[in-house]
Amino acid sequence: MAHAVRFYETGGPDVLTWERVTVGDPGPGEVRIRHVAVGLNFADTYFRTGLYPVRLPDGIGVEASGVVEAVGEGVTHVTEGDRVTYTGSPLGAYSTERVMPASHLIKLPDGIGFETAAAMTMRGLTSAYLLRRIHPLKAGDTVLLHAAAGGVGLIVSQWARLLGVTVIGTVSSEEKAELARAHGCEHIIHYRRENVADRVRELTDGAGVPVVFDSVGKDTFNGSLASLSRRGLLVCFGTASGPVPPIDAMQLAVNGSLFVTRPALADYIAEPAERDALAGELLDHVASGRIKIEINQRYSLEDAAQAHRDLEAGRTTGSSVFVL
Repeated sequence: MAHAVRFYETGGPDVLTWERVTVGDPGPGEVRIRHVAVGLNFADTYFRTGLYPVRLPDGIGVEASGVVEAVGEGVTHVTEGDRVTYTGSPLGAYSTERVMPASHLIKLPDGIGFETAAAMTMRGLTSAYLLRRIHPLKAGDTVLLHAAAGGVGLIVSQWARLLGVTVIGTVSSEEKAELARAHGCEHIIHYRRENVADRVRELTDGAGVPVVFDSVGKDTFNGSLASLSRRGLLVCFGTASGPVPPIDAMQLAVNGSLFVTRPALADYIAEPAERDALAGELLDHVASGRIKIEINQRYSLEDAAQAHRDLEAGRTTGSSVFVL
């Protein structure tokens, strides 16, 4: 019998329930997949709390890897027995198996394991569009990266180093600072005891940085803006501390004609050709060892509530996965 984590109301981690579910046969354009590993992402908490509204009851989770067990009519790019990974709607990745749209599936190279895939698909594709699509970064540029020891942070730092881009990363502890440095983050700011914007100006001879990657949101927004150079871009791609405050357009003008964007991964992988290009670059870096994926927490799906508590409390580093 298949099992899944579901929730019937929004709220804290305790709203997550572990229950038996019935998984049928795939319809046209669908597959049935048996999961081997499932990704844990901060975005999962947004669905659980209602920040991202969904019709309840529902499953949870958008990222997993596993084996295709059956394909529906019209599915041609994967076949039974293929090793695959995915990220994207509909919710329901926190499950032992499921029926889902085949269009989201990405074939896995033999050299990449299921746990690595589940730990990197969403974070890796996010890193890919941040570095390869958002802004024309070039060798010699310097960027500010919040949460540098997180799952996305560790991938962005490694990838940026490959591109010749210098990363200034913010962290909350010396343990996280050491982890970020080991993955290519050249300068560290301890945001709990240093003024981020002042330190960025010091490191850049007063110029600021052309791009800030901010997954924290409310608590870092003002400091992120103050860290930008003239005509700089603030990329708000997460809200771990809460939604960003309302934006005063005039303040963007008087502080250097600044830009702010709030991108979503879905819009950068909606076109199959673009998704495949980003995924291909990511998988090539990981398979070759140029980018290493740190899995520092492993949970069982039955412990989803505790995993969410750890994530929201900042007790995790790198990537976290559920192992089946």
